[in-house]
Amino acid sequence: MSEKSVDLVLEGGGVKGIALLGAVLVLADAGYRFQRIAGTSAGAIVAALVAAYQKEGKNLWELADVMREVDYRRFADEPWPQRATGVVGDALSAFVHGGSHDGDHLVEWLTPLLAGVGVRTFADLRCPDGGGSLEDHQKYSLVVHASDLSRRALVRLPWDYALYGLNADDQSVVDAVRASMAIPFYFRPVHVTTGRGTCTWVDGGLLANFPITVFDRTDGRSARWPTWGVKLSGRPVAGHDRPVRTVAGIAAGCLRTLTGDWNRHRLDSEGVGRRTMFVDTMNISATDFGISRADQETLLENGRRAAHEFLDSTSSGHRLAG
Repeated sequence: MSEKSVDLVLEGGGVKGIALLGAVLVLADAGYRFQRIAGTSAGAIVAALVAAYQKEGKNLWELADVMREVDYRRFADEPWPQRATGVVGDALSAFVHGGSHDGDHLVEWLTPLLAGVGVRTFADLRCPDGGGSLEDHQKYSLVVHASDLSRRALVRLPWDYALYGLNADDQSVVDAVRASMAIPFYFRPVHVTTGRGTCTWVDGGLLANFPITVFDRTDGRSARWPTWGVKLSGRPVAGHDRPVRTVAGIAAGCLRTLTGDWNRHRLDSEGVGRRTMFVDTMNISATDFGISRADQETLLENGRRAAHEFLDSTSSGHRLAG
């Protein structure tokens, strides 16, 4: 089978991220190589693993076993006093630390996986490319998105490290992913020391949960290959409109909107749907870390189904390259 190139963008979605891998595996089986991969939160986790395994020439199907072996409950680990006090303990931890869970398990789990295939810093994911419109500081096979609360800006890692006085090649891939998955109030934010002080980074989903345009050319020339995306929020459907009246409801609604599918109408009007795989995630919550094995397998299969349907449509000429 001849190899075909594509750039890939993976939406954030917490524990639903296993569905992203299902779509990736179908594309890989169809002969596609991912020149560059971007992701946010869970999308950043899957993107980092795929970029690293592909670089090492590993069979991406090995990642299915990796994801099946994950004890998702460990991501929500709490010290026993916090467990004993339940919601009160979670609220106190969030008030003191900025998040009710420390997120350390992500680092403990992902670090050896990436190191095992020779990836520690972004220097290991350099991909020189003389034919595109990206600048030298953007020539990496992985882009992770985070939100900077201090500067109130989207951070694209490793592209934007220089803005913080940091050498991109020296920065840890795992640390970037950890920042990208720091769901506000749920996981503790990441504090980054700069030449001007300290910045606070959280979940990239606040500003770019589905950064589908990240690899689009900026020089007016035609794309050499398409950019495709995988969304975990499904296609927008009409429902009942209900007002939000209480202070608590508005606060919760703001957070859900920021980390959810807030730009669905704009993206749809820009034709993004023609290059996006929409995965049915069965209304599973991003923070359902007690997810059952059966639901994990269903998510994986739903991701595979979405990719098959997308490729079938592409071959029929209904979906155009980005």
